[in-house]
Amino acid sequence: MSRNLLIPGLLLVLFVTFGIPGTVSAERISDLVDNSVWEQAKRILSLKDPTVRIALTGCLLLGVCCGLLGSIIVVRQFALAGDTLAHAVLPGIALGYLWAMEKSPIHLFIGAIIAGVIGSVVVSLIQQTTRLKRDTSLGIVLGGFYAIGIVLVSMVQNHMPGDAGGLKSFLFGKAAAMTEIDLVLIATITGISLVIFLLFFGQLKVVSFDATFARSIGISERFYHYLLMLLLAWAVVSALQAVGVVLVSAMLVIPASTAYLLTDRLHWMVVFSVIIGMIVSTVGVFISFLGPGLPTGPFIVLTAASVFSIVFIAAPRHGRIAKWWSRRKQSHQIRRENVLKAIYHLQEADDFENEWVGLSELIGKRKKRQEEVLHEIDLLDKKDLVEWDREGERLRFEGAGLQRAKEIVRNHRLWELYLTNKANIAPDHVHDDAEKIEHILGEDLVREMEKSLEDTEVDPHGKEIPTVR
Repeated sequence: MSRNLLIPGLLLVLFVTFGIPGTVSAERISDLVDNSVWEQAKRILSLKDPTVRIALTGCLLLGVCCGLLGSIIVVRQFALAGDTLAHAVLPGIALGYLWAMEKSPIHLFIGAIIAGVIGSVVVSLIQQTTRLKRDTSLGIVLGGFYAIGIVLVSMVQNHMPGDAGGLKSFLFGKAAAMTEIDLVLIATITGISLVIFLLFFGQLKVVSFDATFARSIGISERFYHYLLMLLLAWAVVSALQAVGVVLVSAMLVIPASTAYLLTDRLHWMVVFSVIIGMIVSTVGVFISFLGPGLPTGPFIVLTAASVFSIVFIAAPRHGRIAKWWSRRKQSHQIRRENVLKAIYHLQEADDFENEWVGLSELIGKRKKRQEEVLHEIDLLDKKDLVEWDREGERLRFEGAGLQRAKEIVRNHRLWELYLTNKANIAPDHVHDDAEKIEHILGEDLVREMEKSLEDTEVDPHGKEIPTVR
């Protein structure tokens, strides 16, 4: 995990590059200027506007923070927790305003954190003291706390003077309204989350993948659960100004889910999640600057959703195209191996006296149309697994064809023997299962089956199990 220490360096570069400019307040970034799209693009790329620098720096830090924590909650299948905490902090924001009687970021932050922690505790209490499952507990707290928050915010807006009306902005976010105090809070939360994440990454990893094992080696699952909930509450509060209560869970879940499709290793998932979070934040800020009336938060989330859609389709291993291609290759492999097996069965029925097998015999064995069987033979011929005599309409094994045919037949019959002897399944009920498993049994598993079986010379039907080199 030490390689991920490049993230703090990246954060330092961001602060050096963008700085912490003076306070500017606006509904949206693009409300500050009124130029053409091209002029707007040049303004944001030049980073001359203080509001742009604040919004961009804040959203980049948000991408880092949400990317880190989102990776853990996605792996733990705890994605709804972010949404619950996002809605649970709304009462705290209203109470924080009542505490200071103004929109003080510090008071709002403290109120939101307290509300978020109370919400996470209530979820745990409901789950531990009732028969209700985790998702039900989260749903109850989400709806209940959000309703309380809406009531409090409406009461504050209707009866309190000053800038209380701005509290409603926390529902959908106003990145352009960030101040330098907001930026300091986001930077502080991101820094603390990063330090804690690096210090306790190993423990969080073990707890996320195997809580039982974690408890067996002395790691307190409950402690790290509440630590994660506290960090999530911080992340949610830091994201409210940028994307709001409604969309903050998307920033926690979507970049991490995208990274999940790109790798099978958690440390790389964290790195990819952080990078994706930063990229979508930058693009969302840029798009919202291009024209009037374009909100920053929704465009950040839409960009994240677009990136997820691309990865969902085109990810190297887990994308839909890759899975389709893998299934297609596996289908062709199974068809080729089934033909090899059929040729072996035909030769076996003839006591291996004739190595040539006629096309008509093979068609009868395969129980398929002639065109399909000819296509399968062509596939084998291209792989140099059979010799195809077109004029004589016959074929025989060539190269590694016989060896692979023996392996498939051996896998099939060993599996039948294993199910019959070890699982006590009747011999006439094991064929269909063996038909499916014969193509995917690895060499190691075959060796283990051989060791566990006393006699591997004949299968349950009395047929010889071929030996392979």
